[in-house]
Amino acid sequence: MHIAMSIMNQESAFKHRARPPRRYLLGIIPWRRASSAYGYAQAIDGTWLEYVRDTGNYSRKRSNFADATDFVHWYMNEAIRRNNVAKSDAYNLYLNYHEGIGGFRSGTYKQKPWLNGVALKVQRGADNYRAQYASCKESLKPGFWERLLSY
Repeated sequence: MHIAMSIMNQESAFKHRARPPRRYLLGIIPWRRASSAYGYAQAIDGTWLEYVRDTGNYSRKRSNFADATDFVHWYMNEAIRRNNVAKSDAYNLYLNYHEGIGGFRSGTYKQKPWLNGVALKVQRGADNYRAQYASCKESLKPGFWERLLSY
């Protein structure tokens, strides 16, 4: 979960309706956006459709936190399966996420030195989320009645 949280923080700063900035025609007329990315996960239309088809749940929304989190996990599992990336490797999972699974495989990230810094930021964020979760794990356990009933 910590890697998915860090990816979503990088992609949308946890804004449910995040979109890429608009381009401007002649420098003043608002025009198209750079991509169709939308929502917490900044999933583009084609990849989101692939996810929806693969999961069979056509009511999913990119602006829904749980759905976006599920999407990021689905995408990470695809990267793990197709590109043999370790499940704990936040750095390379983010490169897969940013460049696409095929782009990662062909090494497109190597021509983008700035992306190194972003992937390192995602890795540090994932490390922080993991540490935060570990420090409050006990307080997130079920309440008194749930603990009582679980014995």
